[in-house]
Amino acid sequence: MNQQRVEGQAGHAAAPCVSPAFGQLRDSFQFLRGFVRNPAQVGSVIPSSRQLEQRLVRSARIGDARMVVELGPGTGGTTSAFLRAMASNAQLLAIELDTEFHQRLHASIRDARFSVELGSAERLDEFLSARRLPAPDAIISGIPFSTMPAEVSDRVASSVARVLRPGGRFVAYQVRAHVSSFVSPYLGKPEKKWEVVNVPPVRVFTWVKPET
Repeated sequence: MNQQRVEGQAGHAAAPCVSPAFGQLRDSFQFLRGFVRNPAQVGSVIPSSRQLEQRLVRSARIGDARMVVELGPGTGGTTSAFLRAMASNAQLLAIELDTEFHQRLHASIRDARFSVELGSAERLDEFLSARRLPAPDAIISGIPFSTMPAEVSDRVASSVARVLRPGGRFVAYQVRAHVSSFVSPYLGKPEKKWEVVNVPPVRVFTWVKPET
């Protein structure tokens, strides 16, 4: 897990203040603490692999997006990967439900393109509207649809489908396939791929919102 502090625009990240090995260990500990605090809200006990981060960048076409939303960024490894891939004039809104993860993101990432909100992904419409942000070109989700109450999962799926730009992409990476039963009624059939170079291996679902 990359622990660079992201400064200014893409390509202008400061050198990490701790060794990469120590940063990975610290991230894993933070994820484990988050999972113990509330396993229904945290999708994994360890951070995402570099291979998964890059698969998400490709699946969501982050480099072409001008407005990106991340649901459940955790300790920020995926967030940093997205910021590195994004254009200098793009924006990234992260929505995190865990208080400690939110505080860490707010303190560790310094980038004019980045903003973070504390709250449920159900409030996606509200957060975008309050910041006067445009319809997202890409929404990426790591929140565990398999452990959330069904009514919450449905409200999140409905909100994603509602705010996503026509032609935009919703990418969800999950251990289980529950997300498909909630999102497909709104966005149709997804593309499904496995990322096995991750602990645990995860399914990556990609939906493209119809243009009409």
